[in-house]
Amino acid sequence: MTMTIPSPDDQVAKRNVLILVLAQALLGAQMPMIFIVGGLAGQSLASNPCLATLPISLIVAGSMVSATPISAIMQRFGRRTGFAIGALGGALGGLVGGYGLYLGSFPVFLIGSFMTGIYMSAQGFYRFAAADTASDTFRPKAISYVMAGGLLSAIVGPQLVKATSDAFVIPFLGTYLTVIAVNVIGVGLFAFLRIPRPAAPQADAPQGRSRLELLKTPRIAVAVICAMVSYALMNLVMTSTPLAVVGCGFTQNNAADVVTSHVLAMYVPSFFTGHLIARFGVEKIVGAGLVILCGAGAVALQGVDLGNFFFALILLGIGWNFGFIGATTMLAGAHESWERGRMQGLNDLLVFGGVTLASLSSGGLMNCSGGTPVEGWIAVNMAMAPFLVLAGGALIWLALRPRGQTA
Repeated sequence: MTMTIPSPDDQVAKRNVLILVLAQALLGAQMPMIFIVGGLAGQSLASNPCLATLPISLIVAGSMVSATPISAIMQRFGRRTGFAIGALGGALGGLVGGYGLYLGSFPVFLIGSFMTGIYMSAQGFYRFAAADTASDTFRPKAISYVMAGGLLSAIVGPQLVKATSDAFVIPFLGTYLTVIAVNVIGVGLFAFLRIPRPAAPQADAPQGRSRLELLKTPRIAVAVICAMVSYALMNLVMTSTPLAVVGCGFTQNNAADVVTSHVLAMYVPSFFTGHLIARFGVEKIVGAGLVILCGAGAVALQGVDLGNFFFALILLGIGWNFGFIGATTMLAGAHESWERGRMQGLNDLLVFGGVTLASLSSGGLMNCSGGTPVEGWIAVNMAMAPFLVLAGGALIWLALRPRGQTA
């Protein structure tokens, strides 16, 4: 039987937030695991070093391609079904990726990476699911708390890499087998979600705006631009970081520690980002995020000491948190419930499309834009500037518009 969406119930919302926090912590651990080893494994398998980060790029491409179908599935069958499909995709990605490592086959490894993108896409909807049953007051906090679940994944994921990357003769095979286990165990969490399926549309029900009409809405357009820039730039720099750290003479464990600090910085602020949005307004928090991302690039350009890597990646994580959570909150309040599947799928298609391009660019900038890892790292961070100008300009444009013309 199809259920209608009731009025917001924050007691139900808090229960759902708890489940989604646990899912973010457990299932989300696979993402820092794969982002740490994916580029290094790709570098060992690829014949051309410029393709080292292609596995990461294909994860994001898989997420981009999956976003619209998974959103449509959730709109029709509910969040639980979509999240279970995501976990299945993650398990298959780990299985095929591990088989590619076993064979020493870069193409097979890439197929596994693409499948992993199905999970990454589903994980992206955790934040929207947190808002489904929440009141307007609780919504930014619900989104923020779910994102904070990544704090545990930031700790668990890199430690699992350290424990499993050399567990077998084939490097990183143990890590991919662990990814399979994480998905199989974690899928059971979604049985406890209490998010009603959207009602089937009636003949006289509001049809909502078309995708083009939605994108022409100033507030939606700016939210999408800021989300794209925040996520893409974070991915651009993070994807290159293990290659840069190891290329500058440090160890794989050093790279894992830098990524750990980065992912912690991505999620620790989530405990108070929602409160900051409620107090200061979403536009100011998004703007602060863009400024902090600019600071991350500035620190990275000061040198390649280990301290520079740590400080730059911490700032990168905080900037992503403010920019992305703020943009998500802005978007969640800018469309109607019957437009949810259409808009959220379109948003993640565009966001992960931008992230895919950033990830593809990352390996080329890092390995092929200069003669040394230092020159490559400089190129990666210099590439942030024009996109930060774009997002900052869009945000200023929105702020200068009369209030009634932004919705």
